[in-house]
Amino acid sequence: MKPTDFAKYLTEFLSVYLPTQKNVSKNTIYSYRDTFKLLISFCQENKKIAVEQITLNVLSSDIITDFLEWLETSRNCSISTRNQRLAAIHSFFHYVQAEEPTGIFNFQKITSIPIKKAKKTVIEHLSPEAIKLLLEQPDRYTAKGRRDLTMMSILYDSGARVQELIDIKIRDVTLQTPAIITLTGKGNKVRRVPVMKNTASLLQNYILENNLDKPWKNEQPLFINNQHHKLTKEGVAYIVTKYAESARKISPIAMIPNKVKLHMFRHSKAMHLLQAGVNLIYIRDFLGHVDLKTTEIYARIDTETKIKAIENVYPDLIDSNLPDWNKDHALLSWLSDLK
Repeated sequence: MKPTDFAKYLTEFLSVYLPTQKNVSKNTIYSYRDTFKLLISFCQENKKIAVEQITLNVLSSDIITDFLEWLETSRNCSISTRNQRLAAIHSFFHYVQAEEPTGIFNFQKITSIPIKKAKKTVIEHLSPEAIKLLLEQPDRYTAKGRRDLTMMSILYDSGARVQELIDIKIRDVTLQTPAIITLTGKGNKVRRVPVMKNTASLLQNYILENNLDKPWKNEQPLFINNQHHKLTKEGVAYIVTKYAESARKISPIAMIPNKVKLHMFRHSKAMHLLQAGVNLIYIRDFLGHVDLKTTEIYARIDTETKIKAIENVYPDLIDSNLPDWNKDHALLSWLSDLK
Protein backbone atom coordinates (compact mmCIF):
# COMPACT_ATOMS: atom_id res chain seq x y z
CA MET A 1 0.00 0.00 0.00
CA LYS A 2 1.25 3.44 -0.93
CA PRO A 3 2.09 5.62 2.11
CA THR A 4 -0.23 8.58 2.68
CA ASP A 5 0.96 12.17 2.40
CA PHE A 6 0.47 12.48 6.18
CA ALA A 7 2.79 9.51 6.82
CA LYS A 8 5.39 10.90 4.40
CA TYR A 9 5.50 14.40 5.86
CA LEU A 10 5.28 13.27 9.48
CA THR A 11 8.29 10.98 8.98
CA GLU A 12 10.30 13.80 7.36
CA PHE A 13 9.18 16.25 10.07
CA LEU A 14 10.33 14.04 12.96
CA SER A 15 13.43 12.48 11.44
CA VAL A 16 14.84 15.27 9.24
CA TYR A 17 13.30 18.70 9.80
CA LEU A 18 13.31 18.84 13.62
CA PRO A 19 16.76 17.30 14.30
CA THR A 20 18.73 18.72 11.36
CA GLN A 21 17.07 21.98 10.36
CA LYS A 22 15.60 23.11 13.68
CA ASN A 23 18.26 21.41 15.84
CA VAL A 24 15.78 20.66 18.61
CA SER A 25 16.59 18.33 21.47
CA LYS A 26 15.71 14.65 21.56
CA ASN A 27 13.24 15.30 24.36
CA THR A 28 11.35 17.79 22.17
CA ILE A 29 11.25 15.29 19.31
CA TYR A 30 9.95 12.61 21.69
CA SER A 31 7.27 15.02 22.92
CA TYR A 32 6.18 15.81 19.35
CA ARG A 33 6.21 12.11 18.49
CA ASP A 34 3.94 11.34 21.45
CA THR A 35 1.53 14.07 20.35
CA PHE A 36 1.02 12.40 16.97
CA LYS A 37 0.77 8.95 18.55
CA LEU A 38 -2.13 10.31 20.60
CA LEU A 39 -3.66 12.01 17.56
CA ILE A 40 -3.53 8.79 15.52
CA SER A 41 -5.02 6.85 18.44
CA PHE A 42 -7.81 9.43 18.72
CA CYS A 43 -8.60 9.16 15.00
CA GLN A 44 -8.76 5.38 15.23
CA GLU A 45 -10.83 5.07 18.39
CA ASN A 46 -13.06 8.13 18.28
CA LYS A 47 -13.36 8.93 14.57
CA LYS A 48 -13.09 5.35 13.30
CA ILE A 49 -10.39 6.40 10.81
CA ALA A 50 -7.81 3.71 10.15
CA VAL A 51 -4.14 4.72 10.20
CA GLU A 52 -3.76 4.13 6.46
CA GLN A 53 -6.70 6.46 5.83
CA ILE A 54 -5.31 9.44 7.71
CA THR A 55 -4.30 12.04 5.13
CA LEU A 56 -3.61 15.76 5.33
CA ASN A 57 -7.08 16.45 3.92
CA VAL A 58 -8.70 14.22 6.55
CA LEU A 59 -7.00 16.11 9.39
CA SER A 60 -9.31 19.11 9.41
CA SER A 61 -9.37 21.88 11.98
CA ASP A 62 -12.56 20.32 13.40
CA ILE A 63 -10.79 17.01 14.05
CA ILE A 64 -7.86 18.77 15.70
CA THR A 65 -10.26 20.80 17.89
CA ASP A 66 -12.10 17.60 18.89
CA PHE A 67 -8.73 15.99 19.66
CA LEU A 68 -7.79 18.85 21.98
CA GLU A 69 -11.15 18.60 23.73
CA TRP A 70 -10.64 14.83 24.10
CA LEU A 71 -7.27 15.43 25.76
CA GLU A 72 -8.88 17.58 28.44
CA THR A 73 -12.10 15.64 29.04
CA SER A 74 -11.25 11.99 28.43
CA ARG A 75 -7.56 11.93 29.34
CA ASN A 76 -7.85 14.62 32.04
CA CYS A 77 -4.87 16.53 30.66
CA SER A 78 -4.15 20.00 32.02
CA ILE A 79 -4.51 23.11 29.88
CA SER A 80 -0.72 23.33 29.84
CA THR A 81 -0.44 19.81 28.38
CA ARG A 82 -3.18 20.58 25.85
CA ASN A 83 -1.28 23.66 24.74
CA GLN A 84 1.96 21.67 24.41
CA ARG A 85 0.20 19.18 22.13
CA LEU A 86 -1.27 22.01 20.08
CA ALA A 87 2.15 23.65 19.75
CA ALA A 88 3.50 20.41 18.22
CA ILE A 89 0.59 20.28 15.78
CA HIS A 90 1.08 23.96 14.88
CA SER A 91 4.76 23.30 14.20
CA PHE A 92 3.99 20.34 11.94
CA PHE A 93 1.42 22.19 9.85
CA HIS A 94 3.66 25.26 9.54
CA TYR A 95 6.21 22.86 8.08
CA VAL A 96 3.70 21.12 5.81
CA GLN A 97 2.25 24.28 4.31
CA ALA A 98 5.65 25.15 2.87
CA GLU A 99 6.02 21.64 1.45
CA GLU A 100 2.46 21.16 0.19
CA PRO A 101 1.01 24.63 -0.67
CA THR A 102 -2.10 23.18 -2.36
CA GLY A 103 -3.62 22.50 1.06
CA ILE A 104 -2.57 25.80 2.59
CA PHE A 105 -6.13 26.93 3.39
CA ASN A 106 -6.81 23.83 5.51
CA PHE A 107 -3.38 24.03 7.13
CA GLN A 108 -3.78 27.69 8.08
CA LYS A 109 -7.16 26.95 9.70
CA ILE A 110 -5.32 24.47 11.92
CA THR A 111 -2.42 26.81 12.71
CA SER A 112 -5.03 29.45 13.65
CA ILE A 113 -6.47 27.31 16.46
CA PRO A 114 -5.65 29.45 19.51
CA ILE A 115 -3.68 28.46 22.55
CA LYS A 116 -6.04 28.10 25.49
CA LYS A 117 -5.62 30.59 28.28
CA ALA A 118 -4.56 28.88 31.49
CA LYS A 119 -4.66 30.02 35.08
CA LYS A 120 -1.63 31.85 36.42
CA THR A 121 1.19 29.49 37.19
CA VAL A 122 1.89 29.10 40.90
CA ILE A 123 5.62 29.17 41.58
CA GLU A 124 6.06 26.59 44.30
CA HIS A 125 9.29 27.07 46.19
CA LEU A 126 10.88 26.20 49.50
CA SER A 127 12.39 28.46 52.12
CA PRO A 128 16.16 28.37 52.79
CA GLU A 129 15.34 26.61 56.08
CA ALA A 130 13.36 23.92 54.23
CA ILE A 131 16.19 23.33 51.74
CA LYS A 132 18.66 23.06 54.63
CA LEU A 133 16.42 20.53 56.39
CA LEU A 134 16.09 18.44 53.23
CA LEU A 135 19.85 18.36 52.76
CA GLU A 136 20.30 17.17 56.34
CA GLN A 137 18.34 13.97 55.69
CA PRO A 138 20.75 11.78 53.64
CA ASP A 139 22.97 9.49 55.70
CA ARG A 140 26.50 10.82 55.18
CA TYR A 141 27.96 7.56 56.52
CA THR A 142 26.80 5.56 53.48
CA ALA A 143 27.87 5.83 49.84
CA LYS A 144 24.27 6.12 48.66
CA GLY A 145 23.54 8.85 51.20
CA ARG A 146 26.59 10.83 50.08
CA ARG A 147 25.52 10.44 46.44
CA ASP A 148 22.00 11.66 47.25
CA LEU A 149 23.31 14.63 49.24
CA THR A 150 25.62 15.64 46.40
CA MET A 151 22.85 15.22 43.82
CA MET A 152 20.28 17.31 45.74
CA SER A 153 22.89 19.96 46.52
CA ILE A 154 23.69 20.33 42.81
CA LEU A 155 19.98 20.28 41.88
CA TYR A 156 19.46 23.29 44.13
CA ASP A 157 22.77 25.10 43.83
CA SER A 158 22.94 25.01 40.02
CA GLY A 159 19.25 25.74 39.46
CA ALA A 160 19.27 22.84 37.00
CA ARG A 161 16.19 21.30 35.46
CA VAL A 162 15.99 17.61 36.38
CA GLN A 163 16.78 16.56 32.80
CA GLU A 164 19.85 18.80 32.86
CA LEU A 165 20.91 17.20 36.14
CA ILE A 166 20.72 13.60 34.95
CA ASP A 167 22.45 14.54 31.67
CA ILE A 168 25.56 15.86 33.46
CA LYS A 169 28.65 13.91 32.47
CA ILE A 170 31.99 13.80 34.28
CA ARG A 171 33.53 16.08 31.64
CA ASP A 172 30.91 18.74 32.44
CA VAL A 173 32.39 19.29 35.91
CA THR A 174 35.24 21.73 36.50
CA LEU A 175 36.47 21.74 40.08
CA GLN A 176 39.19 24.37 39.80
CA THR A 177 38.22 27.62 41.52
CA PRO A 178 35.65 28.79 40.68
CA ALA A 179 33.89 25.44 40.38
CA ILE A 180 31.70 25.28 37.28
CA ILE A 181 29.12 22.82 35.96
CA THR A 182 28.17 22.86 32.27
CA LEU A 183 24.48 22.21 31.72
CA THR A 184 22.79 21.35 28.43
CA GLY A 185 19.25 22.73 28.48
CA LYS A 186 16.25 23.02 26.21
CA GLY A 187 17.05 23.18 22.53
CA ASN A 188 20.57 21.90 23.26
CA LYS A 189 21.50 25.32 24.69
CA VAL A 190 24.61 25.09 26.84
CA ARG A 191 25.31 27.26 29.88
CA ARG A 192 28.02 27.23 32.53
CA VAL A 193 26.88 27.79 36.11
CA PRO A 194 29.03 28.30 39.20
CA VAL A 195 28.47 26.22 42.34
CA MET A 196 29.13 27.31 45.88
CA LYS A 197 32.16 26.20 47.88
CA ASN A 198 30.32 23.61 50.00
CA THR A 199 28.69 22.01 46.97
CA ALA A 200 32.03 21.93 45.15
CA SER A 201 33.59 20.17 48.15
CA LEU A 202 30.81 17.55 48.20
CA LEU A 203 31.22 17.06 44.46
CA GLN A 204 34.98 16.65 44.67
CA ASN A 205 34.71 14.05 47.43
CA TYR A 206 31.99 12.20 45.50
CA ILE A 207 34.12 12.06 42.33
CA LEU A 208 37.21 10.82 44.23
CA GLU A 209 35.24 8.25 46.24
CA ASN A 210 33.76 6.74 43.07
CA ASN A 211 37.00 6.93 41.04
CA LEU A 212 35.37 9.20 38.48
CA ASP A 213 38.46 11.34 37.99
CA LYS A 214 39.97 9.03 35.37
CA PRO A 215 40.18 10.49 31.82
CA TRP A 216 38.47 7.46 30.24
CA LYS A 217 35.40 8.08 32.40
CA ASN A 218 34.78 11.61 31.06
CA GLU A 219 31.76 10.53 29.02
CA GLN A 220 30.08 8.67 31.88
CA PRO A 221 27.05 10.18 33.64
CA LEU A 222 27.83 11.89 36.93
CA PHE A 223 24.99 10.19 38.82
CA ILE A 224 24.08 6.53 38.31
CA ASN A 225 21.67 4.05 39.91
CA ASN A 226 22.28 0.59 41.34
CA GLN A 227 22.39 -0.89 37.85
CA HIS A 228 25.16 1.57 36.91
CA HIS A 229 22.84 3.33 34.48
CA LYS A 230 22.12 7.04 34.29
CA LEU A 231 19.52 8.13 36.82
CA THR A 232 16.03 8.72 35.47
CA LYS A 233 13.59 11.51 36.36
CA GLU A 234 11.52 8.95 38.23
CA GLY A 235 14.60 7.83 40.14
CA VAL A 236 15.45 11.38 41.21
CA ALA A 237 11.82 12.00 42.19
CA TYR A 238 11.84 8.85 44.34
CA ILE A 239 14.99 9.97 46.15
CA VAL A 240 13.70 13.49 46.82
CA THR A 241 10.29 12.20 47.98
CA LYS A 242 11.97 9.83 50.44
CA TYR A 243 13.94 12.61 52.09
CA ALA A 244 10.97 14.99 52.04
CA GLU A 245 8.94 12.45 54.02
CA SER A 246 11.80 12.11 56.48
CA ALA A 247 12.15 15.88 56.85
CA ARG A 248 8.40 16.33 57.32
CA LYS A 249 8.45 14.07 60.38
CA ILE A 250 10.98 16.21 62.22
CA SER A 251 10.01 19.64 60.89
CA PRO A 252 9.16 21.96 63.80
CA ILE A 253 6.76 23.84 61.53
CA ALA A 254 4.97 22.96 58.31
CA MET A 255 7.87 24.05 56.10
CA ILE A 256 7.89 20.92 53.92
CA PRO A 257 4.79 20.62 51.67
CA ASN A 258 2.99 17.32 51.19
CA LYS A 259 4.49 16.95 47.74
CA VAL A 260 7.99 18.22 47.00
CA LYS A 261 8.32 18.48 43.23
CA LEU A 262 11.72 18.42 41.56
CA HIS A 263 11.22 21.83 39.94
CA MET A 264 10.85 23.35 43.43
CA PHE A 265 14.64 23.21 43.82
CA ARG A 266 15.08 25.38 40.70
CA HIS A 267 12.28 27.76 41.73
CA SER A 268 13.73 28.01 45.24
CA LYS A 269 17.20 28.89 43.95
CA ALA A 270 15.73 31.63 41.74
CA MET A 271 13.70 33.10 44.62
CA HIS A 272 16.66 33.00 47.01
CA LEU A 273 18.91 34.75 44.46
CA LEU A 274 16.28 37.42 43.95
CA GLN A 275 15.79 37.92 47.69
CA ALA A 276 19.57 38.24 48.04
CA GLY A 277 19.48 41.20 45.66
CA VAL A 278 20.84 39.51 42.52
CA ASN A 279 19.81 41.31 39.31
CA LEU A 280 17.10 39.64 37.22
CA ILE A 281 19.38 39.69 34.17
CA TYR A 282 21.91 37.48 35.97
CA ILE A 283 19.15 35.17 37.25
CA ARG A 284 17.83 34.85 33.68
CA ASP A 285 21.24 33.77 32.42
CA PHE A 286 21.80 31.51 35.43
CA LEU A 287 18.52 29.66 34.79
CA GLY A 288 18.99 29.58 31.02
CA HIS A 289 15.81 31.51 30.22
CA VAL A 290 15.57 32.88 26.69
CA ASP A 291 13.20 35.72 27.60
CA LEU A 292 13.49 37.97 30.64
CA LYS A 293 9.68 37.86 30.96
CA THR A 294 9.98 34.24 32.05
CA THR A 295 12.29 35.28 34.88
CA GLU A 296 10.14 38.26 35.90
CA ILE A 297 7.53 35.89 37.34
CA TYR A 298 9.84 35.37 40.33
CA ALA A 299 9.98 39.11 40.95
CA ARG A 300 6.20 39.30 40.86
CA ILE A 301 5.80 36.41 43.31
CA ASP A 302 8.46 37.93 45.59
CA THR A 303 6.64 41.28 45.57
CA GLU A 304 3.32 39.62 46.44
CA THR A 305 5.00 37.71 49.28
CA LYS A 306 6.51 40.92 50.69
CA ILE A 307 3.17 42.73 50.51
CA LYS A 308 1.43 39.92 52.41
CA ALA A 309 4.20 39.92 55.02
CA ILE A 310 3.91 43.69 55.49
CA GLU A 311 0.12 43.46 55.80
CA ASN A 312 0.48 40.80 58.48
CA VAL A 313 3.05 42.76 60.52
CA TYR A 314 1.83 46.34 60.34
CA PRO A 315 -1.54 47.63 61.56
CA ASP A 316 -3.87 49.56 59.29
CA LEU A 317 -3.00 53.19 60.04
CA ILE A 318 -5.40 54.58 57.46
CA ASP A 319 -9.10 54.29 58.19
CA SER A 320 -10.83 52.58 55.29
CA ASN A 321 -14.18 54.12 56.28
CA LEU A 322 -13.59 57.29 54.29
CA PRO A 323 -16.42 59.70 53.50
CA ASP A 324 -18.25 59.32 50.19
CA TRP A 325 -16.84 62.02 47.87
CA ASN A 326 -20.14 61.98 45.92
CA LYS A 327 -21.70 63.84 48.84
CA ASP A 328 -19.07 66.56 48.85
CA HIS A 329 -20.95 69.24 46.88
CA ALA A 330 -18.03 71.70 46.93
CA LEU A 331 -15.73 69.10 45.37
CA LEU A 332 -18.36 68.16 42.78
CA SER A 333 -18.77 71.82 41.80
CA TRP A 334 -15.02 72.23 41.44
CA LEU A 335 -14.78 69.11 39.24
CA SER A 336 -17.67 70.36 37.08
CA ASP A 337 -15.93 73.68 36.50
CA LEU A 338 -12.74 72.03 35.22
CA LYS A 339 -12.12 72.86 31.52
